[in-house]
Amino acid sequence: MTRAFVFPGQGSQFVGMGKELADNFNSAKEVFQEVNDALSQDLFKLMVEGPESELTLTSNTQPALMAHSMAVVRVLEKEFGIQLKDYADFVAGHSLGEYSAACAAGVFSLTDTAKLLRTRGDAMQKAVPVGVGGMAAVIGVSYQDVVALAEACGDENSICVAANDNADGQVVLSGHLAAIEKAVEIAGEFGAKRCIKLPVSAPFHSPLMQPAAEVMAKALKDVKTNKPSIPLISNVLAYAVNDDKEIVQHLIEQVTGSVRWRETVDYMAEQGVSEVAELGAGKVLSGIINRSKKGIITAVSVGSVADIEELANNLKK
Repeated sequence: MTRAFVFPGQGSQFVGMGKELADNFNSAKEVFQEVNDALSQDLFKLMVEGPESELTLTSNTQPALMAHSMAVVRVLEKEFGIQLKDYADFVAGHSLGEYSAACAAGVFSLTDTAKLLRTRGDAMQKAVPVGVGGMAAVIGVSYQDVVALAEACGDENSICVAANDNADGQVVLSGHLAAIEKAVEIAGEFGAKRCIKLPVSAPFHSPLMQPAAEVMAKALKDVKTNKPSIPLISNVLAYAVNDDKEIVQHLIEQVTGSVRWRETVDYMAEQGVSEVAELGAGKVLSGIINRSKKGIITAVSVGSVADIEELANNLKK
């Protein structure tokens, strides 16, 4: 059986996340406390109680989603005796989820991962003034068609790029707000069923994020890394990497580069992956995988106590 564990990105957060795990397992509580200590903030209280407006701030969302994912990992390890490296052939994550994947594979410590994601969230928010950039989801057309749409909307003064290639018929554009608004207007001419402006405050995964990439290059240079215990499928490469220095380099490139999730899932299928577990909040990635690889890969979401117990039982069969 070839298996991968994947980790969610921004958009999967919700008020109340992590509470059930902390109520049931000391090992989960310890993860949330370590993240709180790393950030000198009661992030866990914000995760559990909200307000949603504060939880959805990029600098909070990124470490919060990682903390939830790593609580699931820690519970599997401490409560059920399941070491991911004994059961997984690959790990991968969507955008910030790649940091969760790296942490789960032992590349970074939990404390360092929390600090890196706080730095990343702050840097991405500050890279472009509010109101200058934006993002939009294009539904119902191929990646190539979205690239053509981006080229039609951008010019040397107005950036527009395909930022997240999530699945067939689901690609996200990022860039200057004027170009994004133009894309929303004319997407139908390129065959799109819909083009929806997203409620985000910055043009993530576009060249406009270069200041944030520079911040992350400096932050990552100062962090201790280890060789991954499980090969990590890089967002910018869409294939597996085994070297920690290379993983760090690709995490820097990822800030301005496209998240190649469709190709990541294709790569998993090509490598014979038949089971995927999405560890953490939400069901976004498992949903994409089940739709795009029906009959080839079975994906489950694992975020609750019942989910963890079911996964543990299945892994031990």
